[in-house]
Amino acid sequence: EITFQIGSGEVVGFLGPNGAGKTTTLKMLSGLLYPTNGQVRVLGYEPSRRRKDYLRLITLVMGNRNQLAWDLPALDSFDLQRAIYGIPEAQYRRTRDEFIDMLELKDLVTKPVRNLSLGERMKMEIVAALLHKPRILFLDEPTIGLDVTMQRRIRLFIAEYNRKYHATVLLTSHYMADVEALCRRVIVIHHGKLLFDGALSQLVD
Repeated sequence: EITFQIGSGEVVGFLGPNGAGKTTTLKMLSGLLYPTNGQVRVLGYEPSRRRKDYLRLITLVMGNRNQLAWDLPALDSFDLQRAIYGIPEAQYRRTRDEFIDMLELKDLVTKPVRNLSLGERMKMEIVAALLHKPRILFLDEPTIGLDVTMQRRIRLFIAEYNRKYHATVLLTSHYMADVEALCRRVIVIHHGKLLFDGALSQLVD
């Protein structure tokens, strides 16, 4: 019982208590789950069909999951992403170095991931997830468990990525600071039902 549309370049907060259905919705939008009824369309694609052309256009970042190889430097995992997505070498290096600079990771990318703090690791996860320059970002609690400084750094990066690449962002977070900093519009769900869809200022009222 959830219906919404999101326009190109929008950054939308997707809110609700634990168990409301936020992560389930993001998994359906990214094609990890098949909807039991209704229709899901993203960029004209049906996500559950998992077409390669579609998967190249999106990314899903989950704050409580990791895709980096634990015992290897993040640089090695970045290179694996380059191979998976078939990113041309020159473009890959340009994008990788740009993101490393933006997130201030230069001295950390050669360390084994297991030796990084939670915040440092999360920044690496975000770089890995965006190396193919997706047009749609599904972000599920990307700042969970991080200190306020690290949260702010990640928020600034997401805002800059949205501005520079006109990416569309659907963000879940229990930290209202994330939502206030990034989102003009919010969608609130509860028990799988839509409660609110409108401007953040209206939600506060």
